Amino acid sequence: MIRSVITGFGHAFPKRVVTNQELEKTVDTNDAWIVQRTGIKQRHIAGEGETSASLGEAAGRKAMERAGVTADDLDMIIVATTTPDNTFPSTAVNIQNRLGMKHGAAFDLQAVCSGFIFALTSADMYLRSGQAKRILVIGAETMSKLIDWEDRTTCVLFGDGAGAVVLEAQEGRGLTSDRGILSAHLRSDGSHKDKLFVDGGPSTTQTVGHLRMQGREVFKHAVGMITDVIEDAFAATQMDAESIDWFIPHQANKRIIDASAKKLNIDPSKVVINVDQTGNTSAASIPIALSQTAESGRIEEGQTILLEAMGGGFTWGAVLLRW
Repeated sequence: MIRSVITGFGHAFPKRVVTNQELEKTVDTNDAWIVQRTGIKQRHIAGEGETSASLGEAAGRKAMERAGVTADDLDMIIVATTTPDNTFPSTAVNIQNRLGMKHGAAFDLQAVCSGFIFALTSADMYLRSGQAKRILVIGAETMSKLIDWEDRTTCVLFGDGAGAVVLEAQEGRGLTSDRGILSAHLRSDGSHKDKLFVDGGPSTTQTVGHLRMQGREVFKHAVGMITDVIEDAFAATQMDAESIDWFIPHQANKRIIDASAKKLNIDPSKVVINVDQTGNTSAASIPIALSQTAESGRIEEGQTILLEAMGGGFTWGAVLLRW
């Protein structure tokens, strides 16, 4: 059977780093409060000329270089983003043009913080169906553009950046020992919309709007939803917490990550956490963490990796893969 194998990875950040101490000067908050409740110490913020497309292009080029491919070798580009450069056309076609790619297809996918999981799952479907052989999957965000910088409950949480992988169709035996994506599970429930949303849009206010969040409500639902979809992934592959080598969760809040890992009985040494340095980069969160971990040499071929995310909507999902 066909398996979707990650053959390249990359990430990119804006140049500017904003620490908690810097935020203390502009909003009623302090470093100790932010770290205690979120684990975040700093985040990257996009400056002039730094957009979701430029960051996504940079991450994509690194992933392509590591995979040893050029734009001519790609069949498709899928970009997960909540913060497109334009309402239309998509950020994906913008990146496609930047890469000099004039064939195939490119499109955006919107599932907020779960976007990369949804995009990775979609790419897997195209590859396994034979409609594509090689896809560049990108998560790119400039969440700072949606933030109300006077709202201390949200402005401390988010950051900007991009991560990318090259996903390639390869022959597998249909066993969990195969390299590539072994199982993917997606969920959504629109009844939770008002708990995490942006209060603007072309069809309603004709403005971009600002991010609004009921933090306690999000936390209350997050752990249960995350563990539910991961248990489905374990059941589908007959694997468990001891079987995985790395747990790379969406980097929203260290308390949510810790609580989820504890509930799933995942050894803390297997949990990848970079939220302290990046903040919540939404759809870019997982590919950035994945790329950083792989770049450091910690991930070895044949190891199993569990990815999970939850985002506004609510949306949530998990992917279990072998490196």
